[in-house]
Amino acid sequence: MSTYFPKGEIARSWYVVDADGQTLGRMAARVARLLSGKDSPQYTPFLDTGSHVVIINAAKVRVTGMKAEQKKYHRYTGFPGGLRTEEFKKRFERAPERLIEDTITGMLPHTKLGRQMATKLKVYRGDKHPHQAQQPQALEIARKSSPKSAHDRGAKRA
Repeated sequence: MSTYFPKGEIARSWYVVDADGQTLGRMAARVARLLSGKDSPQYTPFLDTGSHVVIINAAKVRVTGMKAEQKKYHRYTGFPGGLRTEEFKKRFERAPERLIEDTITGMLPHTKLGRQMATKLKVYRGDKHPHQAQQPQALEIARKSSPKSAHDRGAKRA
């Protein structure tokens, strides 16, 4: 079986995702699939066949559990003693769009191809974006329903 190789121009779509109330990881995984082109029938592993994605309302994304209080981001400056740590809350207040970009690019390949895919991602803090001329389609990402309480589960069995 041979790998499909797209001939000619690669058709790229534009999508706009509203992050208001979305769970960070679930949204990032769906967007990473779009950027890499895995939802497209013309997907080829060694080519950038993905779509453009615009994310709005980045400041309204949510995380579950205790991540907002406990999660920390580490980076190293390259100098002795240069380990820098930042808490999720502080980083989210400072730059929520950067936090979403880092989450999504972490799900893409860590190669030249992954960096090329990441250039098609645009993230904005508010609900305004300058990409209206591309006529992006609104993309609904399904929200996971909240788990039922123990009382509801017990009533179901009876």
